[in-house]
Amino acid sequence: MTAPRPAGDRARRRSAHLFGLKAETIAAILLTLKGYSILARLFAAHGGEVDLVVRRGGAVAFVEVKARADLDAAADAISPAKRRRISRAARAWLARNPWAAGFTLRGDAVFVAPGRLPRHAVAAYRLEID
Repeated sequence: MTAPRPAGDRARRRSAHLFGLKAETIAAILLTLKGYSILARLFAAHGGEVDLVVRRGGAVAFVEVKARADLDAAADAISPAKRRRISRAARAWLARNPWAAGFTLRGDAVFVAPGRLPRHAVAAYRLEID
């Protein structure tokens, strides 16, 4: 049996979770303003997850949203393990949406930090979907 978490730890984790949800909403708004259509939000399957799946023109992007204290820290936060989880989810999403197979597929990111405009990085990481 595990010991209960201290109240401060629970509050910190909840605050971080809410900050992440807010960042995902900010990213969705930013991408919509840039002309993207939101195809899926918080898609999870086969041990993987992706924050947003968006489409604009002939491209479908699997978007990772990272919220940190500053934009550079957010940009550094997409680890190889995270890229593998996103790629697993992307493969599952593509299996359920075969119409997208002929589109350009890429891994985008949106970085969010308090007091800064969010930054959209096109093709920020390589998808492992082959």
